[in-house]
Amino acid sequence: MTDTTEADFDPYMTAIISNRIDGIIREMTNTLLRAARSGVINGARDFSCSICTGDNRLLASAEGLPIHIFGSHMQTQAMCDFAGDELAEGDCYLHNDPYSGNTHAGDHTYLVPVFIDGEHLFTAVAKAHQADIGNALPTTYMAGAKDQYAEGALIFPAVRIQRNHEMVEDVVRMCRSRIRVPDQWYGDFLAGIGAARIAERRLKELCAKYGKEQIKAFVRHWFAYSEQRMIQAIRALPRVTLTNSGAHDPFGDLLPEGIPLKVTIDIDPEKALIELDLTDNGDNVECGFNESEACTSASTITGIFNALDSSVPRNYGSFSRIRLKLRDGCVAGRPKFPHSCSVATTNVADRLVNIVQSAFAELGEGWGLAEGGLGMGAGCAVVSGKDHRADNAAYVNQLFLANAGGPGSPSADGWITYGLPVAAGLMYRDSVEIDELKHPIAIRFLRLMEGTGGAGKFRGAPAMEVAYGPKEQPMDVIWPCDGTVYPPKGVRGGGDGFRCRHWKVGANGQEEELPNIAVLKIRKDEYVRGNQAGGGGYGNPLERDPRRVLSDVIERYETLERANDIYGVVFSGSDPDTMGIDEAATARRRAELRRAAA
Repeated sequence: MTDTTEADFDPYMTAIISNRIDGIIREMTNTLLRAARSGVINGARDFSCSICTGDNRLLASAEGLPIHIFGSHMQTQAMCDFAGDELAEGDCYLHNDPYSGNTHAGDHTYLVPVFIDGEHLFTAVAKAHQADIGNALPTTYMAGAKDQYAEGALIFPAVRIQRNHEMVEDVVRMCRSRIRVPDQWYGDFLAGIGAARIAERRLKELCAKYGKEQIKAFVRHWFAYSEQRMIQAIRALPRVTLTNSGAHDPFGDLLPEGIPLKVTIDIDPEKALIELDLTDNGDNVECGFNESEACTSASTITGIFNALDSSVPRNYGSFSRIRLKLRDGCVAGRPKFPHSCSVATTNVADRLVNIVQSAFAELGEGWGLAEGGLGMGAGCAVVSGKDHRADNAAYVNQLFLANAGGPGSPSADGWITYGLPVAAGLMYRDSVEIDELKHPIAIRFLRLMEGTGGAGKFRGAPAMEVAYGPKEQPMDVIWPCDGTVYPPKGVRGGGDGFRCRHWKVGANGQEEELPNIAVLKIRKDEYVRGNQAGGGGYGNPLERDPRRVLSDVIERYETLERANDIYGVVFSGSDPDTMGIDEAATARRRAELRRAAA
């Protein structure tokens, strides 16, 4: 355990410098957001920035996506291991290898070691999801890939791309020759490097202002403070072992029952430790749903932090109170090469977040969360083709048009803008108008679906539905959806969220329901229609404040039928402008529903 009794601890200076470092990360974030070229980065904000110490401990991440940043230290460790004594001022490394610390091949990470007076004191980390990485199909989510070779991606295990601040052009030429949209990729490449270099500059200025020894003392104090906050949070929990399970959807004949998942959480408040055991999960599967070690770690740790005091800092200090038990060759553990981890950042990872955070609801009222909505379906598909407006130039982009619904919690309804469990509401939703400007795509509608959030004392957020198709040339559409068979679960009496569904609509209006994993071509006058999942509900719906139910019906989050049949709320009148709650009829209806459920 870190020593927290140092005489030189200065809480004011620790707070000042920690906020300054968060400010540096936000400047990195703004640089990448403003400078990147692909929509998945500058529109959806599918990227994260963080800073690690020179000895490879996560120091800070500000607003980084949980799935991205909780494994940053694994990548900086890989950089140090591969570079060894050659690591030098002016270096920058590109890393996307899921077998040496990265999430999946689709996330390109830029690592810049920061030297202060010749000492490697920090590493700046900028990670961005790519529109294309040279896969065999125009997507970075290869659900059907048997192994990493079948994916076809260019893999960079901490490869040096700058030396003495000069570009290694050989790497650039390799990527340009393989990636379908080389100019778009190169813009993102420069933006990622620029974000990391901004951090390098600002960290040097910070050290010049306060002195290297003061900054070293801050790092020591910040980790000690963070660990102490985590100790306090764990000691507020009971001594208990929680076990929870779930499953990823089936995938054709390959995974007819899906992927069963299980986690055991041992909470020891006396030792102030939480142990997560994932060893009782199946072996690696022959497709792209295997978790990398970084994603297994990040998703389960995310689930823990979602259930604890939200003010506990997320860094090495607090992580040190969590123990992970993983198994080699496991679908939710450490993968065995060359199994594909192409979809590691979403599907199974989303399930692990949900399983862990909902397990804490077993502690009693006020603990844990329901399962959040999921589903990388039509609203999050990768679309590609030829743009008739630009001399049939190639385009590739991942859409983030439709969000899944957030989970109900002990004190609030689910967020509409939740996105996915692994992103926790930190990504942006695409602008319809900008997507149509950037790509030859016509978006027919984007809307919330009434009555699709899991009912509860605090309900899950509703599902979102979208429909779109190409304007002229055929468009390839690829998605690796989950949640079409096993929807997000409610907890403590809350209802499940709405499951995902998708259709291809022909030029004649005929609809064909699509499987959860889709690789299809859409022609002019055809379109796809589909929805993400709604979030699970928390608590008994009959305990929901009737005024909230009235508001939900007026705002069209809920239907009149569900208000009566599930929530037991009866209204006077049917006009939204004059509708009110019939309190006597509501009391009778709720008593009737309670008797029926007994």
